[in-house]
Amino acid sequence: MAMQSLKDIIRKVRELEIKSKKLTNHLFTGEYHSAFKGRGMHFKEVREYQAGDDIRFIDWNVSARLGHPYSKLFEEERELTMMLMVDISNSSLFGTVYGRKKDLITEICAVLAFSAMSNQDKVGAIFFSDKIEKYIPPKKGRDHVLLMVRELLTAKPKGKGTSISSAIRFMNSTLKNRSIAFLLSDFVDDNYEDALKVAARRHDLIGIKVYDPMDMALPEVGLMQVEDAETGELAWIDTSDKKVQYQYRRQFQENEAECQQQFKKAAADLLYIRTDEDYVKVLQKFFIKRM
Repeated sequence: MAMQSLKDIIRKVRELEIKSKKLTNHLFTGEYHSAFKGRGMHFKEVREYQAGDDIRFIDWNVSARLGHPYSKLFEEERELTMMLMVDISNSSLFGTVYGRKKDLITEICAVLAFSAMSNQDKVGAIFFSDKIEKYIPPKKGRDHVLLMVRELLTAKPKGKGTSISSAIRFMNSTLKNRSIAFLLSDFVDDNYEDALKVAARRHDLIGIKVYDPMDMALPEVGLMQVEDAETGELAWIDTSDKKVQYQYRRQFQENEAECQQQFKKAAADLLYIRTDEDYVKVLQKFFIKRM
C-alpha cells in the first residue's frame, strides 16, 4: 500500500469518526437506546417504598423485617451485540450522484457502530460477496470500531457475485445469542428467503437497501457500452430505445417487489436509502418509530 493511500485512509477513518460521533451525540443517543431493547430486566436493589411504585414489586420479607414497605428495583440488561452484514460485492462500487453505494454503506456502518459503542454494546461485521470475505467478531471499544471502519474502507471482494443467503447463514451459525443484525446491500440477488426467515426469528433483523437513481432508470444518451459489475460482461445498449428503458425499469421493479416480499414474509424491517438522499433522516425516523 502506497504511503499516500495509507494517509488517505487514516484521514477518511478520522473524518468518519468525527461525523459519526457528532451524529450519535446529537441525534441518536436516546433514539438508539430506546429502539433496541436489552435482554430483559434484572434485580438491582431494594429501597423504601415511594408513591407510584408498582405494588407487585413490594418485597414483603424485607418490609416485615424492617417495619416499613420496601420495593424491589429492576434495571434493563442493556448490553447488546450488533452485527453488520455488509455487501462488498462489485455492484456496490456503482454510483452516479454523490458517491458509490459502497461509500454510503461504509458511512452508515460507521454511524451504527459508533451508536452501539456509545451505548456500551458490542459490534462486529461480516463482509460478503458470493462468499464470506471477512468476519470481525463482536467487541467493544473505540479501537475496535476504528478497525472495522478501516477494514470497510479498504475491503475488496475476491468473489464475483452476491450471495445474501451465505452471509445470513454464516451469522446464524456464528452468533448464538440474540443480536441486532443490520443487512446492508443493494439486494441484487435472490433465493435468500429461507435464510432470512431463520435469522429474523433469532435476531432483531433490519435490512438496509442502498440504491442509486440510475438503478431505477437509464439516462437517455443514445448508444452506450455497459459492463456488468459482477461478471465483467460488456454489452452495447441503445438507451433511447423505449423498450430497453421499459425492460430496465421493469427489472428494478421486479427486484424491488421480491425484496419487499421476502422481508415481509420474514417479519423483518426493511429501510430504503438512495445515494442522493439523507440517510440520517431515514435512520432517525426508523429509530423513533421503533421507540
